[in-house]
Amino acid sequence: MAKTPTFDKRPSKILRVGKGFKLQDVDPGSTPGYDGDKADGHKLLAEMDDKLGGLQEQLFAESRFGGRKRVLLILQAMDTAGKGGIVNHVMGTMDPQGVQLATFKAPTPEEKSYDFLWRIEKEVPAAGMMGVFDRSHYEDVLIHQVHRWAGAEELERRYAAINEFEARQAAAGTRIVKVMLHISRDEQKERLLARLDDPTKRWKYSGTDLQERAFWDDYMDAYQKAFDKTSTEAAPWHVVPGNSKWYARIAVQQLLLEALEGLDLQWPVPDLDVALERDLVLRS
Repeated sequence: MAKTPTFDKRPSKILRVGKGFKLQDVDPGSTPGYDGDKADGHKLLAEMDDKLGGLQEQLFAESRFGGRKRVLLILQAMDTAGKGGIVNHVMGTMDPQGVQLATFKAPTPEEKSYDFLWRIEKEVPAAGMMGVFDRSHYEDVLIHQVHRWAGAEELERRYAAINEFEARQAAAGTRIVKVMLHISRDEQKERLLARLDDPTKRWKYSGTDLQERAFWDDYMDAYQKAFDKTSTEAAPWHVVPGNSKWYARIAVQQLLLEALEGLDLQWPVPDLDVALERDLVLRS
């Protein structure tokens, strides 16, 4: 049986936003570092499920004995880019007790009465958890730049606050994985039409998506600005081409695997006499 193709380079390297990065140079239809096709991608995703689940369990187990490590996946994208698919097909294979999902919609009146990071701080994953932000604090710079709801000075304050917040989380034991799922404008049109044409997906459609689509170029500029200001050593950005959903899923899966492997996780060693406990179990 032929071996399933794997990435020829680490996604954390080839997808990372570094110095001189330009979003306009990324082809949303490309599959960087992966030569396999869609069928290969589905196989790879399934083959890595157990490995990802095992590392997640190890992370969770460590925390039960005082470990402080955790992982936070931050997902940002234009509408229809596939954030939900990442949550379902990548995070969905993990033990639910070890996953903490937060979805950030438009802020409530109470949330608006505080600084923009107030509601974010409350959702930071606990030790041992795999946290996911489906949208995040980046909405408070992206949409505010696009619609000019905040001036240049306020935006600069927010970029600085984000960097400080993420650096503080990293210092506390959080491995941050920031991902922008990058689809093309034409691909988004096809996905919006697909939602309208499929009665089982029609509920996902919102007229707001169409309104924001009119600001596509402005959003691309806002993302570029966010990358320039907030792709740091402690919390670098990764841009994942998203026109091929299967590629986006295996790429994010690989990023999470790398993050977990980089934590040097160890199975905890309980303070107990194994031989004695085995004997007691046998006698029970």
